[in-house]
Amino acid sequence: MIYIGRWTIISVSIAVLLGFLFALPNFLSQETRASLPGWMPSRPLTLGLDLQGGSYVLLEVDLVGVRAERLVSVEGDIRFGLREIGYNALETRNETVIVSVDPARADEARALVNQIINPVAAAGSALLGLGPVAEYQMRDDGNGNFVIGFAPNFERQLASQIISQSIEVVRRRIDGLGTREPTIQQQGADRILVQVPGLEDPDGMIRVIQTSARMSFRLVDEAGNVQAAIAGRPPPGSELLFDESTLQQILVQRRISVAGERLVSATAGFSQEQAQTVVNFRFDGVGARQFSEITSNNVGRRFAIVLDDRVISAPNINSPILGGAGIIYGNFTPQSANELAILLSAGALPADLLVIEQRSVGAELGADSVTAGTDSAMLGFGLVIVFILLSYGLFGGFASLGVAVNLLLLAGVMSALGATLTLPGIAGVVLTLGMSVDANVLIYERIREEMFQGKTAIAAIDSGFRRAMSAIIDSNLTTILAALILFNLGSGPVRGFAVTLGLGIILSFFSAVMVTRLMIVLWIRRVKPKTIAL
Repeated sequence: MIYIGRWTIISVSIAVLLGFLFALPNFLSQETRASLPGWMPSRPLTLGLDLQGGSYVLLEVDLVGVRAERLVSVEGDIRFGLREIGYNALETRNETVIVSVDPARADEARALVNQIINPVAAAGSALLGLGPVAEYQMRDDGNGNFVIGFAPNFERQLASQIISQSIEVVRRRIDGLGTREPTIQQQGADRILVQVPGLEDPDGMIRVIQTSARMSFRLVDEAGNVQAAIAGRPPPGSELLFDESTLQQILVQRRISVAGERLVSATAGFSQEQAQTVVNFRFDGVGARQFSEITSNNVGRRFAIVLDDRVISAPNINSPILGGAGIIYGNFTPQSANELAILLSAGALPADLLVIEQRSVGAELGADSVTAGTDSAMLGFGLVIVFILLSYGLFGGFASLGVAVNLLLLAGVMSALGATLTLPGIAGVVLTLGMSVDANVLIYERIREEMFQGKTAIAAIDSGFRRAMSAIIDSNLTTILAALILFNLGSGPVRGFAVTLGLGIILSFFSAVMVTRLMIVLWIRRVKPKTIAL
């Protein structure tokens, strides 16, 4: 155990050197880091919101609006499906679609409506053998009156899906701002917490986040009376929207011909024919077929491109568009066309996001936190060093060097992984200091016991390292398990604490068992002591 081979010495030395290289950028200025050679690490630790300042926003997902939109879409599908049978009443009210038809044709209408809201088996449920998940359920009084609403299971599934999609879209949009290490996570049943360290323009971030970028392609209602719609009497199945290309109100069918979710790419470009900036787009396979079908069946009609309840343009369909690609014309500048393309490429928000709470942490507060955290870590380090030196003398010096190596390795590993250091993370570092000395204390106390039994210095050291190993593994393993549990079940500050604690414990095991032992072995080879003072 006391013997260490050449390759072990080389491996430990390389590991320590790499840790120092990755930790080095934390001690250099930004200008110096920029001038480093390309092969050298140049990324310092990423500081969290509580250390470098930034923006904190709590958002609420408008699930009520999502359900309302879905029911409006179902209402449009039912209206279209019942165009031959006819109906006495059809409206959306209290998160339900109410349909009334002639009792003589109730069976025919029931079959048609059931076909429209036919349950679809969710992929996961089918694989698990749980059967289909019905999206909607219908109540029928037997006299031609139907009430369609969401199935409870699907409503919960829809809410979970909408929140997950919203988090992913928000993450892609914030990443587009050029920020690093944002914290984006669900909080509660319908809220999303967003923390962006170092962001100086929270209002701009909120504008980017809240832009829905929901695009749809719908036919213009040519037969509807625009003036009646302005007066508050829009035709059934249509709505009044503002056309930005003509600066006038326009009637557009509520029924979506092609959903914007079918877009697979969007790029800004320039039209030579029209001599203006445009946005080029392309659909996926399903969207291309739908786009081809709708343009083939409606040549000569106007086709509205709707973005967030605004009509960007409503060109005429001059001929079928079969390739699944198209061009959006509008009063675009190069910048606005590029912004629209980015929003469409990042994806549309599946629901509106409402700002519930907004806070900004100033750089001054962050600097105070860094200073306080650094002072506490250094004080803890100093007290640990004093204790270990007073208790074990020269061997305490070896342990102190091991603790210093542990801290540098921790900084290097976190820098290499791009982990974020938070104020609770600094608390984890302070706790790691004590835990890293714990392994050395176990080893040294075991060496003392062996010496009391009359063993020689080298035999006592060999036996001390070997017999203390099981206790060191047990104590470190239980702490690592606790850190993993905190990381998996916790969020925000708790995770920051768990990351530094877990990494610190792993590295403390390396520094105590390998680095400190290597220093002791090299000292023994050089000095060849007959006795040791512990």
